[in-house]
Amino acid sequence: MEVHCDLEVDVNGQEVFMVDKKTLASFSGKFSKLFSSMTGRSKNLKVIFHDFPGGAEGFELISRFCYNNGKAEITPSNLVLLNCAARFMEMKNNGSRPSLIDQTVKSLEGISLWTWSELLVALRECQDLLPASSSLILEKVLDCVIGRLALPIAASPCTFSSENSSFQGSCDTRSSYSMRNNHSQASWWFEDFLFLNIDLIEKATMMMLSHNLDHATISKFLLYYQKSRFLSATPVEKCRITEVTICLLSLLDRSSLSCKVLFLIFHPASSLRISKCHKRKLENLIGSLLDQATIDHLLIPSPRRKGYMYDVNLVLRLVKAFRLEGSCWLSPTRLIKVSRLVDSFLVEVAADAHLKPSKFAALAMLLPDSARESHDRLCHAMDMYLEVHGGLCEEEKIGICSALNYEKLSRDALKHLALNSNFPSRISVQAFINQQSKPKNLFNDKNFLKTSTSSLSAQESMDRRDDIEQILLYAKRVNFTRKNEMLEAKLQGNQWRATELKNFCGTTQTQMGNITRPRLSLSGLGNNTRFLPKICP
Repeated sequence: MEVHCDLEVDVNGQEVFMVDKKTLASFSGKFSKLFSSMTGRSKNLKVIFHDFPGGAEGFELISRFCYNNGKAEITPSNLVLLNCAARFMEMKNNGSRPSLIDQTVKSLEGISLWTWSELLVALRECQDLLPASSSLILEKVLDCVIGRLALPIAASPCTFSSENSSFQGSCDTRSSYSMRNNHSQASWWFEDFLFLNIDLIEKATMMMLSHNLDHATISKFLLYYQKSRFLSATPVEKCRITEVTICLLSLLDRSSLSCKVLFLIFHPASSLRISKCHKRKLENLIGSLLDQATIDHLLIPSPRRKGYMYDVNLVLRLVKAFRLEGSCWLSPTRLIKVSRLVDSFLVEVAADAHLKPSKFAALAMLLPDSARESHDRLCHAMDMYLEVHGGLCEEEKIGICSALNYEKLSRDALKHLALNSNFPSRISVQAFINQQSKPKNLFNDKNFLKTSTSSLSAQESMDRRDDIEQILLYAKRVNFTRKNEMLEAKLQGNQWRATELKNFCGTTQTQMGNITRPRLSLSGLGNNTRFLPKICP
């Protein structure tokens, strides 16, 4: 075939080729349409391409195909490039001329015989040259790659490797060898996928799910990918990687996720400008597994410009998400674990002088009464908070303490509560009244008044004894009508049954009837304990 170099082609500013325009036009629809509009013989023709697929390498492969009368050696390493260049040059069927597009598509029929390394080379070419949204070649290559991952572990990586492959990220390389020796068999492919951009990772993960790949393995890979890519990513790229990772994790079974892993994603995510939607989605994921968390996970510094020490609002959202996400499968055991976690957090934040009473009360009342086996630790946290926040009014104190269930307080906790001036007086009264329903009555403890005031000063001792007498008289005067029952339940936040209150009232009035000596004034008591009223057994 006679060749005339009558056409100059500048490819993306990389290289200039001198070619025969007739030869190329016979295979290329783009050149054919371009030169058919010209009349007569034109000299010094020049075509400039700015976005030729694969640049100079792609155009050279196309030229060889044309000069070789429509024949080309198509391999896994050049198939994608040839296909993209052929589509760009519109090299379709043209009478008796063979189509390069058809030849590349036909070559995909043997993709099942490609080595692992060849598949990765083709996948890299797809990433560089094809749109991730839609491409037949990308779909076929990616499907074959993911299909290999779903095969029994004995059939993975080295079975499909080739020493002749040009891809340096295969299992024959030192990096992959290290990967196989330092990770479990299920994760041998993690490092081989690090070259993929986040759009292809999203597409690959969706295909993993369709191939029923193990969800726990997928979640581990996503964390590995995020940590590895963060090392060199820009802030914008980090945001994109984080958002896609969160969305993909939300598609996995909750049993395959780890609360620890989610917090590893949360910490860097909190410093990035990811959308509120993705932040909330991540918090919901963490909340659904909150029973796996430890107190260290929750001790997250509060956002800037917030006065309090730890991020209380975050914990409020996490616990609410726990109750919402697990509403259908929330076992008592999981509830108890979270209640212990919340009580530990309350103890940690109780000493924060900047924490508002409303926030502390909201934390205390997040969980139902059934979630706590004992209220001792909750009571301890309230004591610490009230000690630090000494200027609270009675209404604020009652709001904080209304979450207490006195029936779930130990004997020692009830003693401490009743004699603790930090707690509101009504709380102390209710603690003593409630204690009378227990098998052993505090009021019948002969050493109780003596031991409970032994560490106080003379004046404090008189004040406390006066409080105790007021408690006894108050119990005698209580009229447990239906209206009072509802009022007491509302003020104290308890859930006593009406029948229990009536039985208790009868017991209290019987005991009060045995008190024959009227209450003495504070001035008449002095420091002499023998004037205190005694309760007959």
